[in-house]
Amino acid sequence: MKVVVIGGTGHIGTYLVPRLAAAGHDVVTISRGRRSPYMNHAAWSEVEMLQADREAEDRAGTFAHRVAAERPDAVVDLLCFTSSSAEQLVAALAPLDCYLLHCGTIWVHGAPVEVPVTEETRRQPFGEYGTQKAAVEELLLGEARRGKLRSTILHPGHIVGPGWPPINPAGNGNVKVFELLARGEELALPNFGLETVHHVHADDVAQAFEKALAHPGLASGEAFHVVSERALTLKGYAEAVYRWFGQTPRLSFLPWETWAAGWSQSDADTTWEHIARSPSISIDKAKNLLGYQPRYGSLEAVFEAVAWLVSTGQIDIGDRKMSF
Repeated sequence: MKVVVIGGTGHIGTYLVPRLAAAGHDVVTISRGRRSPYMNHAAWSEVEMLQADREAEDRAGTFAHRVAAERPDAVVDLLCFTSSSAEQLVAALAPLDCYLLHCGTIWVHGAPVEVPVTEETRRQPFGEYGTQKAAVEELLLGEARRGKLRSTILHPGHIVGPGWPPINPAGNGNVKVFELLARGEELALPNFGLETVHHVHADDVAQAFEKALAHPGLASGEAFHVVSERALTLKGYAEAVYRWFGQTPRLSFLPWETWAAGWSQSDADTTWEHIARSPSISIDKAKNLLGYQPRYGSLEAVFEAVAWLVSTGQIDIGDRKMSF
């Protein structure tokens, strides 16, 4: 097939685009800038890479037509955040009998009532990102079920991999937390450290997109969770990282307000966004219908990313060794 990947040099595209090219698809990527993918792969030499500012072109009403002009058999949209943007793409692609795969988020669920959360669980999204993504999903699946445009939604968790910092055991992106754990120093966690985060390696997300692309008859009109097999509690996550660095865990626990006062506003806000949702997500549907099998557990994915950060000098662990 000819496949257009919107946002093809980002976290997911870094792994997905080489998968598609290696499978024999004719791949075109559309990205805002000239950023290189996070990981090199020989298959990138076979990919046509285009530039476009989606936000600006959506305002002008031209971006969706740019995509449709490629005459794709399928479009993988990794960068759609509003219903208005999705509506334009649907209108442009519907006449082409195209297959649209959209990247959603587990944040469409909001705070869980029962866990693990399935795709059919009653939702309570909050915040602009989660509510907008939920609205996009409703639009696209509605169009698919009415027969206007074949569409599938994949909902990743906290995407992790070499090239960028993972969400850490404090629930934010501050890499200094990993340095503290490597030195064996005490880490304070909010509450009792029992809130959860649910990571997924970017290559596992790419795997799920590739499988959904190969099975439109099964996947169209459906949404699928794409995470690792298990979520992590902050406490368990922190203890595992201490031990990975060869240290004995040293944790303390503080009420939320006290804990948050010791962090920057940005870090505290990021932690709140994660622990207020505390996802623990089921992947049974993706496993049973698509054959999705994550290669990485949450910790394995995080350790690979942290090892990359250490190797590139972005995390200083001194002479401490990592336990692979």
